[in-house]
Amino acid sequence: MSLFGTPTTVIKTLILCAALCGVTLPAFAQYNSTIFGPNVYVFDPSVPGSVINSDIASISNPTVSSGQFSSNRAAVLFKPGTYSGVSQEVGFYTSIAGLGLTPDSTVLTGGGLYLDVTDSNGNLTTNFWRSMENLRINVPTGNTETWGVSQGASLRRIHIAGGLELTNRSCGEASGGFIADTTVDNGVNACSQQQWYTRNSTMASFTDNVWNFVFSGDTFTGTAPSNTFPKNTILSTTPVVREKPYLYLDSSGNYNVFVPTVRTSSSGVDWTANGGLGTGYSDAISTFFIATPSSTAAQINSALSAGKNLILTPGIYQLTAPISITNANTIVLGLGYPTLIPQNGGSAITVADVDGVQIADLVIDAGPTNSPVLLQVGVAGATRVSHASNPTSISDVSFRIGGAEAGSATTSLELDSNNVILDNVWAWRADHGTGVGWTTNTASHGLIVNGDNVTALGLAVEHFQQSQVQWNGNNGETVFYQSEDPYDVPSQSSWTYNGANGYPSYEVTSNVCSHAAYGLGIYSFFDVPNVTIFQSNAILAPNVSGINFTNMVTVMLSGSGGISNVINNTGGATTSAGAPHDFTSYAGSGTCSTGGTSNVDINSGGTAVSPFVADTDFSGGGTFAVTHAITTAGVTNPAPAAVYQDAREGNITYTVPGFTAGSTHTVRLHFAELYFTTAGQREFDVAINGTPVLTNFDIVAAAGGRYKANVQQFTATANSSGQIVIHLSNGSVNQPEICGIEIQ
Repeated sequence: MSLFGTPTTVIKTLILCAALCGVTLPAFAQYNSTIFGPNVYVFDPSVPGSVINSDIASISNPTVSSGQFSSNRAAVLFKPGTYSGVSQEVGFYTSIAGLGLTPDSTVLTGGGLYLDVTDSNGNLTTNFWRSMENLRINVPTGNTETWGVSQGASLRRIHIAGGLELTNRSCGEASGGFIADTTVDNGVNACSQQQWYTRNSTMASFTDNVWNFVFSGDTFTGTAPSNTFPKNTILSTTPVVREKPYLYLDSSGNYNVFVPTVRTSSSGVDWTANGGLGTGYSDAISTFFIATPSSTAAQINSALSAGKNLILTPGIYQLTAPISITNANTIVLGLGYPTLIPQNGGSAITVADVDGVQIADLVIDAGPTNSPVLLQVGVAGATRVSHASNPTSISDVSFRIGGAEAGSATTSLELDSNNVILDNVWAWRADHGTGVGWTTNTASHGLIVNGDNVTALGLAVEHFQQSQVQWNGNNGETVFYQSEDPYDVPSQSSWTYNGANGYPSYEVTSNVCSHAAYGLGIYSFFDVPNVTIFQSNAILAPNVSGINFTNMVTVMLSGSGGISNVINNTGGATTSAGAPHDFTSYAGSGTCSTGGTSNVDINSGGTAVSPFVADTDFSGGGTFAVTHAITTAGVTNPAPAAVYQDAREGNITYTVPGFTAGSTHTVRLHFAELYFTTAGQREFDVAINGTPVLTNFDIVAAAGGRYKANVQQFTATANSSGQIVIHLSNGSVNQPEICGIEIQ
């Protein structure tokens, strides 16, 4: 609690003081005297439209040049009723929502809330981080509602009584967006939008698609878009979805949060059921801890541990410890784009492997000290259980590595739980703004999926330095994927994977037997002057029955080089700027030999450390061991620490048998420097089945010091004898050293 009382008391005190002291407060101050504290503004229909327009203009951040990385945050809420004369831009970090039981309970007339602003080039490609939900906008006769956005923005649970334009009025270039649970009475015009995902919505028509437009569970009252690729991918239903929680006022004027339940094979909007609420249940506002940026992680975690849900009000949260969610069915709801920044190299949020957690409407930034994972769901390496009847969902969450401020994180989002639903998630390693550079805002992966039966609906992952999405779990499904390769690759030699040029944007690893994805767009713009960069494959996946990709497009936007293949060395090259390359279908044909489990775990140079067996299948080299503690922080799925305390050294060959000839596998090599103290004292080479994968590899340089674990991961194909052969040989300095081997 504040020293001066609750946020509402403070605001009322300020208003009284201002009146007595002759000080003029901003006109909108009276509208944020609520239980949600500063930066949440609540209007009722008695407020004139001109006042609402002026107030939103005062608290919003519409201008691209000044608003894109502003620290201002705001939520604007409308009580049920009809509002006249409302016509105003929605700026950065502003969420707009009605508080009625149904979108039609809150009606805006006079032009509505919209977005028409562009950058200095007339484009909308940086119109991020804003949203509208649970409103009806009555579009004036002869006009069209404009919503010119790119990633990190959403329209949910909206009724557009008229037509909708997805760029500005002059059709400036825009780069994608998201509509869900929405009705548009007339047509939707995409104009110059490059890609878009629309699900569980009803509209008259949808026209002018450019590269990659995906529809799932949508209905059309007029002319439906053609279900043909290129451009369109149409699924009649959405496989599994859980609409995001939202605020509403009950008949007594009390705040509640409605919590939708999971739907499978669904189509159409959800809010026609249950009197407009949709399918689900309500939580009273008293069940929520309402946090402000001054709330500490300890205060938040104490409330969560006691069984509270969590509302994060607008602002920047500098976290000295992760927000820890341990109880099933916990709701975490952001208002006005609250932004979480871990300060000490930890996660922003961790979630136990429990049922029904829902996280929505957040921005998570990397902090000044590298975080191994920004948001972790489940426990890495632990036994997982099914959550099919009550899955965890993550909705309208953005991750940023740099841009607003300098920061780094190895992985943005890691899923170690089954049945998770992602619904409009954007992970972005910044290509502009503050703290941007190949060695500055370092980030390997946007998303790692280790759980089974995970579904991604509307997934955008951009500019990460290794596989931007790495999928290790079985029975995963993605509906709409958008990705740009990193712009700033300094050299081809610095960006290679398993002997190939570059990392794939979307990688399904060799231990996966079943995976499906629909509507994938992957784009290159390698823009370092006088450097030519190629990506061998935009997508990499096992060639096994059960792997299916439908409707893929690659585009070289500009710059050098390009994309050599769409998927698995097939689909053709994209090396001419602005010319899309479309590939309709890829279906694997081989036999999956892994069964989704690890086949081999070897403790090189040591005895058995479960699940690693004692050193085996080697020739050459000697052993070395230490008792010094080993640091595994920063390593995704490390081996037990004891594996890194012993090693095999010298010129070594591991010949591991027992695989199906031609089967693909993930090979993970575990290292820790146990003798030398500085970089440059040990550099050696590694080849797998004759293909070089590491050249002059330096453990200290890769791990960041002595006694620190490091894992190098590759994809390999078993030879004609069903073997994986790993050969370590001398490089520039001294002899090789290896601590452990995993083959999956």
